Amino acid sequence: MELITYDFKVRGDERGSLIAIEENRDIPFDIRRVYYIFATREGVSRGLHAHRKLQQVMICIHGSCRVWLDDGAEKVSVPLDNSSRGVLLDSMIWHEMYDFSPDCVLLILASDFYDESDYIRDYGEFRQLAKNSAD
Repeated sequence: MELITYDFKVRGDERGSLIAIEENRDIPFDIRRVYYIFATREGVSRGLHAHRKLQQVMICIHGSCRVWLDDGAEKVSVPLDNSSRGVLLDSMIWHEMYDFSPDCVLLILASDFYDESDYIRDYGEFRQLAKNSAD
């Protein structure tokens, strides 16, 4: 699995810092939806699914967490702890976010609107679809 990360340019001066993210410039898709996860209780995992088509970029804008990425052939755990770095979740990547710090705010930029039919919520089904696409 090729892990793709984005280091966003931090701009600022004595007043503070700013990061601007532009679709199709700083990330490889049009942004159709933005959401964020916060106030996650200790020991809770989020995600636990894959998407058939959706692409996303995750940015931990405050605090930290980790994300397991699984493409059906390889698994990798990625720390998200830098507000100027994003990680791409391409389509057909099973992901699980975990180990949230109490102050974690995880921002997600998505390539499309919410569509329940795009979700694969059963890991066995995901593994089979990933295996079939690799053949």
